[in-house]
Amino acid sequence: MEATSAAHFSSLPTPSRRLSQIRQRKKKTQDEMFSEIMELSYVNQGEAALHEALGILQQQNGWQTETYQGKGELVLSTVLPRLGKVFRMETVLDVPVDQLYYELFEKLEQMPEWNPTLSRVKILQRIGKDTLLTHEITAQHPGNLIGQRDFVSVRHCWKKETTVYLVGTATHSEFMPMQKGQVRAESGLSCIVLQPLEGDQRQTRFTWLLCMDLKGWIPKSIINRLLPQSQADFIRYLRRHLSTTAHL
Repeated sequence: MEATSAAHFSSLPTPSRRLSQIRQRKKKTQDEMFSEIMELSYVNQGEAALHEALGILQQQNGWQTETYQGKGELVLSTVLPRLGKVFRMETVLDVPVDQLYYELFEKLEQMPEWNPTLSRVKILQRIGKDTLLTHEITAQHPGNLIGQRDFVSVRHCWKKETTVYLVGTATHSEFMPMQKGQVRAESGLSCIVLQPLEGDQRQTRFTWLLCMDLKGWIPKSIINRLLPQSQADFIRYLRRHLSTTAHL
C-alpha cells in the first residue's frame, strides 16, 4: 500500500510541471483567440469590399467605354479617389447563376485547369461557408509584358434573393509570406455579380468590377490597356470551359 501510494504521488506533477502545463493551456487559448480575431478580420475585410463594390455598382455617371467585344463583352472604366481606375465588364453567359457560382467560388482551385493565365490557385483557409483566404500565382508566358505575379486575397460571397456577389480584395497572411522570386501584386477590388437574365433563368447577366495594383516598374498606360484585355480573355476561357462542361 505504501509503495502504491508513493508511486501515485510520484506520478503527480510537481509545482513546476503544473505551472508549465497551465502556461501551455493558456498559450493554446491565446493562439485560438488570435486565430478567431484573424478570421473575424478577414470576414470584415470581405464585407467592407462588398460594401464598397455595391456603392460603385450604383454609380450611373462617369463611366467611359474601353472596349466592346464581338460577343457582347462591354468594358467600361471610371476613376475613383481611393482605388484609381476601375474597370467594369458586362456580358451575358448561357448558363444559370448556380452553375457560375459553383465554378467561380466552390471550384476555385480548379480554375487553372481551364484558365491558362493562372498556374495555381490555393485556398489557404475557409472561414465559414462564405469567406476564403486564397493564394494565386499567374502563369509565365513568353512575351508576357507583366511577368509572373502572386496574390493573397480575401474572397467573400453574398447572396441576395437570386443575385450572387463574389468579392475579393488583397490581404496579408502568415500562411503565405512573400515568395522569393515573385512579385506580390494586390487586388484593390474585384466584384463579380451574377444575376439571372430577366425572362430566361438559364442565362446569367455577368458584371465584373476590377481594380488591381500589379506592382513593379510597369507604366500605368500599359496596365490600363492590359486589365480590360485580361477581363475579356477570362470570359473567353470561361465560355469555352462552360461549353465543354455542357457538352460532357
